[in-house]
Amino acid sequence: MARLIIIGVLSAFFFSSTFVLNRAMSLQGGNWVWTASLRYAYMLAMLSAWLVIAGKSHILKAVLAAYCRNWCFWTIAGSTGFGAFYTLLTFSAAFAPGWVVATTWQSTILAAPIVLLLFGKKVPVKGILFTALIFLGIVLVTYEQATSASAKEMMLGILPVIAAAFAYPIGNQLLWEARHGNTRLIPRINDPVLDNSIGRVLIMVLGSIPFWIGLVLALHPSAPSTGQLVNTAVVAVFSGVIATTLFFHARHMAKTPFELSAVDATQSTEVIFSLLGEIVFLHGSFPGIAGSLGIALSVIGLVLYVRSQAADA
Repeated sequence: MARLIIIGVLSAFFFSSTFVLNRAMSLQGGNWVWTASLRYAYMLAMLSAWLVIAGKSHILKAVLAAYCRNWCFWTIAGSTGFGAFYTLLTFSAAFAPGWVVATTWQSTILAAPIVLLLFGKKVPVKGILFTALIFLGIVLVTYEQATSASAKEMMLGILPVIAAAFAYPIGNQLLWEARHGNTRLIPRINDPVLDNSIGRVLIMVLGSIPFWIGLVLALHPSAPSTGQLVNTAVVAVFSGVIATTLFFHARHMAKTPFELSAVDATQSTEVIFSLLGEIVFLHGSFPGIAGSLGIALSVIGLVLYVRSQAADA
């Protein structure tokens, strides 16, 4: 359990770059459509190039073959877990500071047990009770944001993040169910490539490509700036490749719903990393009393949640 938590927290550190850099690109006038879609274009190119350079092109071929065999399922899983999730997250960055988005994103801790229940899994009641602290923390952060922003900004900066908090675990659980589950509506995919961390990330990226193509064609965003091209590349490496690979690896190591919940819970540490990053790199201000208390409650809720899972596992 300890190893799973360490890997999860490490992935949260790299994933926090998403909130800081997305906010930076928004402040610089970058279109959120490119902020979202370019990340996955970079990920596809980087992961494919890495496999070829490392002499593991057989994994790339295996991923392509696995995607073609179940293209409909992988497109749904990738479009949900990567496409819808990241579209909503980048859109919200135009209306709220990175640490607000990161804290609101912790609602995924509340969403994850609900998603597990929808997939017929058992979740520990004790753990769910501790998520109430995280929820209270999110409410306090939302309250502070509401005092400094218009109702429209508050709604557009927070509600999409809550929706993204459901899309991400749904996509992840679809992947887990395909490999480990026994659901009639989800194909059982016993493909060795899914035992490879890069393979799992790459097949989800492939599944999201139709979503990104459709989004760009539908909205016709203006051309991205040079700064946006560079920043999205950094996000692709730190968050898309490193963080996502670590997170998927931790989830793949988890064998029970308790361990899955614990891995998902570690993502709460993104709040601290995002706040520090925004203060250091974007000269952001420290949150007020309500925001600080909200962050503290979210972190305390995480610690208690993980301790309860470790005790029950």
